[in-house]
Amino acid sequence: MADDREVADALRGTHVAVVGMNYAPEPTGIAPYTAGLAEMLVDAGARVTVVTGIPHYPSWTVPAEYKRSLRSHERIHGVDVIRARHFVPARQNVVGRLWWEASFLVNAGLVRLPSRPDAVIAASPSLSGPVVARRLAHHHGVPYGVVVQDLVGEATRNAGMQSAGRISGAAASVEGGALRGAAQVAVVSEGFRRHVEAYGVAPERVRLLPNWAHIPAPSRDRADVRRELGWDDSTFVVLHTGNMGLKQDLGNVVEAARRLGDRRDVVLVLMGDGNQRAALEAQGAGVANLRFLAPVDGDLYPDVLRAADLLLVNERATVGDMSLPSKLTSYFSTGSPVLAAVGPDGSCAREVARTEGAAVRIDAEDPQLLADTIVALAADPEGLARMGEKAQAYADRHLGRGSAAASVRAFVTAVLGAVREPVTADR
Repeated sequence: MADDREVADALRGTHVAVVGMNYAPEPTGIAPYTAGLAEMLVDAGARVTVVTGIPHYPSWTVPAEYKRSLRSHERIHGVDVIRARHFVPARQNVVGRLWWEASFLVNAGLVRLPSRPDAVIAASPSLSGPVVARRLAHHHGVPYGVVVQDLVGEATRNAGMQSAGRISGAAASVEGGALRGAAQVAVVSEGFRRHVEAYGVAPERVRLLPNWAHIPAPSRDRADVRRELGWDDSTFVVLHTGNMGLKQDLGNVVEAARRLGDRRDVVLVLMGDGNQRAALEAQGAGVANLRFLAPVDGDLYPDVLRAADLLLVNERATVGDMSLPSKLTSYFSTGSPVLAAVGPDGSCAREVARTEGAAVRIDAEDPQLLADTIVALAADPEGLARMGEKAQAYADRHLGRGSAAASVRAFVTAVLGAVREPVTADR
């Protein structure tokens, strides 16, 4: 097997196209990893062109400067970024999702690259990213690979969107075709592997490409940050960050806060944005132990994570293997203890188990259990300190950018070296 120097040499001077709906400056979700992958390839000497959408996640609103053009071009950290404008739904339902996907598929599908690429890499989700990547690869006669962050077909069925069952089969068919045609498929968690292979992807074409810690280390004084946020020293702060969507099922957190009753020494904080935020605020009106915070700038984010006493992941029980919360890497990288209210057999549960004590997992969709577990953890500061130490040790071992960059280089080099199979009608 080639060593990393040989791999880096194979990338130097190549042109790699990357296709994905989400990209920088979106601060959370898939975007930081797609941007990181592109920048790692630039660092290895490749020329990278990204075809992406307009910034909209997690707020599902579009900044004014990105509303003007059907397509636009910018350069971000050495990467040429071509943006194709698309529909951004105000509400998450099947119709909105279809327009979101279809509008990007049409507009991005009309993008012409500045020159022929040597390979195309797609980021999934969404469905349209791998489809556009496949078309580009077929047009130029080059191989393509797919990085699977979520599996869209089953995720659509299990995320709780109204009428999702009507389209999940079609989504799975499109997704399976895109994955089967890929020279290589990278999965961010081993939990995805069996589902990818069930689509008909040969096992030797599936490789692990774990996510990495993409945020800077905390730099500000913890006490100062807590004071600015209004968190006094006597309050035990439980913080959930990121998207407020159907998949996160944050109504469970709201009800857990309600069940804390008259306790004033514990506060649950939901920080972020998303299509469910207004509904959650309405559900939590009058709940004394609940707070909402807007997203913070990327430089401040790690300091806010470290300022909390406990970091929370909450998911719908049916999410299972179809998704891995991107916030986990950020959580662990700050050396903070983590509580995960998730299903027992999914990707998140597996990642939590890998940390060997940095996190506690409890069953999803049980607000009383969530409230009771928070109270128990708050009463055990020494146990929390041990969890934090294990989180930092786990991050140091597994979440470094250097090892991730080596994995990215190896994956893309494998795609470059593949002999692309003919794309047939049943794929």
